[in-house]
Amino acid sequence: MSTLKWGIIGCGDVTEVKSGPGFSKAPGSALVAVMRRDASKAEDYARRHGVPKWYTDADALINDPEVEAVYIATPPLFHEEYTVAALKAGKPVYVEKPMTMNSFSAIRMAEAEKEFQTKLTVAHYRRGLPLFIKIKELIDTNEIGDIRFVSLQMLQPHQSELITKTEDNWRVNPKLSGGGLFHDLAPHQIDLMLYFFGKVKKTEGISGNQGAYYPADDIVTGQLLFENGVIFKGIWCFTVPKEETKDLVEIIGSEGKITFSVFGQYYSVAKAGKEERYEVKAPQHIQQPMIELVVDYFTGKGENPCPAQEGIEVMRIMDSFCQRE
Repeated sequence: MSTLKWGIIGCGDVTEVKSGPGFSKAPGSALVAVMRRDASKAEDYARRHGVPKWYTDADALINDPEVEAVYIATPPLFHEEYTVAALKAGKPVYVEKPMTMNSFSAIRMAEAEKEFQTKLTVAHYRRGLPLFIKIKELIDTNEIGDIRFVSLQMLQPHQSELITKTEDNWRVNPKLSGGGLFHDLAPHQIDLMLYFFGKVKKTEGISGNQGAYYPADDIVTGQLLFENGVIFKGIWCFTVPKEETKDLVEIIGSEGKITFSVFGQYYSVAKAGKEERYEVKAPQHIQQPMIELVVDYFTGKGENPCPAQEGIEVMRIMDSFCQRE
């Protein structure tokens, strides 16, 4: 069996456990090169993970003839530039979430995919996890009847343990991330809603910066009306007291309710006065199931698990919630 050889642009914290090792552990896949601007950190990453090559220049990695596919895990500001460069070089791209800074940038990335006739997948990797595949199955088989509405609450204290910390804290710098912690976490949540319920008919939202700890919005609310009639309402607030921390999604149907945590490992089903809770353990390398699907797609053995158009829609919804349209 042939092996798809990967290069990573941006081998930072998110690639240490969540994604990086998955490129070598997925069947038919191998990680052969990594890039980071800091030479000592790039070399250290390559040594610790057993990667043969390391670079400090993205173009050098992209143009390495041994690299056949590129995973982009930089801050979002650089996603479009590196994605277009890799696609132009004929290398399929797996790009981290959020797909990019805004929906206009996402559209340009999709146009480059079409222009250069290459492949592009967005890393909305929760689509590949057993927990959310099971929840979609429950929805599709009408386990709780016809879905009426969905409520999402993502409430975190200012110093949340859920948020990945970096030296420069780029996730709350809109010039690098496109927004704040909403832009870091909400792509997973909004994409799951698209995965579960399909196309959106209407969006609206409000956002603000109440705590003024950083330049980005720290509170966002949003509503979606899906074409199938399902209504979604979400609130994201990153300045609540620690005891008010919450990561809760409730899907209400005509015959019951499904409850789960987007960043947890459980779901529960309440029906006819009874509620049962189930644990679904996430894999050690949480992106590996999605990476396996991407490898199949890039090698012509499967469908695209998250096409660029899905990434564009997530960005469009986020823009709408933050009044950017």
